[in-house]
Amino acid sequence: MRSTGKELMREASGALGDIGTLLPLSLGAVGVAGLAPVPVLLGFAAFYIATGLYYRLPIPVQPMKAVAALLLTTQVSAQSLVAGGVLIGAILLILGSTGWINRAARLVPGSVLSGLQLGLGLLLANMSLGLMATSLPLGLATLALLVITLKLFPNWPAALIGLGAAVAIGAVLGAPGLTLPSTDAFAFSLPDLPGIDDWQQAISILVLPQLALTLTNAIVLTALVVGDYFGEQSHRASPARLSVSTGLANLLLVPFGALPMCHGAGGVAAHYRFGARTGLAPVLLGTGLLMVALIPGGISSIAAIPTAGLGALLLVAAVELASSKRLWTAKPSCWPVIAITALMTVWADPFFGFLAGVASETVRAAWVRGRETA
Repeated sequence: MRSTGKELMREASGALGDIGTLLPLSLGAVGVAGLAPVPVLLGFAAFYIATGLYYRLPIPVQPMKAVAALLLTTQVSAQSLVAGGVLIGAILLILGSTGWINRAARLVPGSVLSGLQLGLGLLLANMSLGLMATSLPLGLATLALLVITLKLFPNWPAALIGLGAAVAIGAVLGAPGLTLPSTDAFAFSLPDLPGIDDWQQAISILVLPQLALTLTNAIVLTALVVGDYFGEQSHRASPARLSVSTGLANLLLVPFGALPMCHGAGGVAAHYRFGARTGLAPVLLGTGLLMVALIPGGISSIAAIPTAGLGALLLVAAVELASSKRLWTAKPSCWPVIAITALMTVWADPFFGFLAGVASETVRAAWVRGRETA
């Protein structure tokens, strides 16, 4: 991971590419659900550093989106969160260590994966527009600066420039930043051990919805996107390895107060789009999160980042994810499958998008075979 000064700046810029997903979801869960932010940030720091050192590629670490959404919208106890994270971790560890996840990944048609990628990109774009709407002038200004930098000055650290400009403009406009919990929530506290009711709640509310999203987006689709960007190097990020690393991280870190975490296809696109090419980017971000968590006043400094600026970063990553090469080179007969998969992913979730895509691909394949034999 040795780098020149210019490469180091690009890796640092790429490291920040996915914070539009990382910070709003994780700190939103902290603020609404009352989780202690120090162990949450330490969990992300540890997983990011380990990911960078192990994969030596810019593999992202993100909050599990279904879990974070349920924390924001339902009454889920901290103990149920621990139970859910442990259960998901154990299942992913088994799927990865046995190689079953690799066999499942090979069975997924390319048209379905393209549709999932498009649908997830649209979901991220919708989320980003909501964040930008908190201060539309700031969001548009940051977005314009990011696009100009990426197009005209591709070797410049676009994410660093955009984030710095967003903070400066936000200070002038008084744009809202991320909502943080009250001061007494910053103490390092560990959740109590889950009871029988907590395990039952975790299974019924957290585990099943999140597993569907994790298996499609965080495992199979992440491995596919890494392969698109890094070619032969991508063998290090196989579905089995991604499943094992996600499982171990949740088994080891969630009981100590971390938020359930996973990898993600959108994060790969975000890190890559803003310059990351090696495992140095995850290590840099993990180190930064470690410092924010441990240095006095570090967590409070996050409030200076305008929400609209994070939205602009996220929108660029969403477009990168949605517009894959596979999408533009797909056969015309595959377009309905891609559209159905994407629409169902947006309307319901990636798991139902996957089911709808497989069903429509089966019909398409039968139709093509019928035409060839006619």
